[in-house]
Amino acid sequence: MCNWKIVPIFFIGVLTLCTPATAQRLLPDTRWADTLSGQIRVAGSDTMAPLVSAIAKRFQALHPAVHIEIQTGGSGRGIADVVQGKADIGMASRALKDTEGGLVGFSIARDGVAVVVHKDNPIRALTDQKIADIFAGKINNWNSMGGRDAPILVVMSEPGGGSYELFTNYFGIRGADVKIQRVLGNNPARLSLMAENPNAILYMSVSEAARNVQANASIKLLPIANVVASSKNIRDGNYPLSRPLTLVTQSAPRGLIKVFIEYALSSQVTDLVLAHDFVPYLD
Repeated sequence: MCNWKIVPIFFIGVLTLCTPATAQRLLPDTRWADTLSGQIRVAGSDTMAPLVSAIAKRFQALHPAVHIEIQTGGSGRGIADVVQGKADIGMASRALKDTEGGLVGFSIARDGVAVVVHKDNPIRALTDQKIADIFAGKINNWNSMGGRDAPILVVMSEPGGGSYELFTNYFGIRGADVKIQRVLGNNPARLSLMAENPNAILYMSVSEAARNVQANASIKLLPIANVVASSKNIRDGNYPLSRPLTLVTQSAPRGLIKVFIEYALSSQVTDLVLAHDFVPYLD
């Protein structure tokens, strides 16, 4: 018998974002506790996929008759698949928007978006304006900022991802103004390109970038607004490019979906959140 922890959650208006500072409870459906079986389809954020996969693996070990299928493709796909009924749960590495009213979101962790350059790049920091100008194509050589005389290779993800939206909104870059020289959807591909091109600049998950720095990857994280990109600063609320990692459903979850989401919100997976370098809400 599993002891399910009740996690307090708010529904904010018609939206959506469920956080620990909430009053409405997602009560455990004990009818399913000993008889859980079935399939859960999950799709969306590449950033969230490793964590959700780890949670799913542990959940399936507790309930062998449950099968959880996880597909990536970005936060936009996760939202769209839920709306279209192609997925039971979407993964969105951002908060839900006002235009996504009707959907329900549950934040399972916090993360941030880091601006990343090659570790041998002499640039140590850039102002917000210079970062915006680089990604808008107004600055195209590192020497104008005290770096090498070398063209800047701008790498971004496809529009629609949670990182893309957070990044462009924060720096005030309109989609039409973004000057992308290379589009790479997932973090491993971006890291591989960075290792081969010391003149590249890109953005990616703070947790993923920090984990790769520890593994001696050829990258370094630039501060944003003079704040170091780190889990500690995300936890303390000091890092400006932070966002919730959200599980999204079409309506209030029931049955198997409800039990899985409750598990993903519980202290039983806090160690997995930390192991993936994200910031838990239950800390």
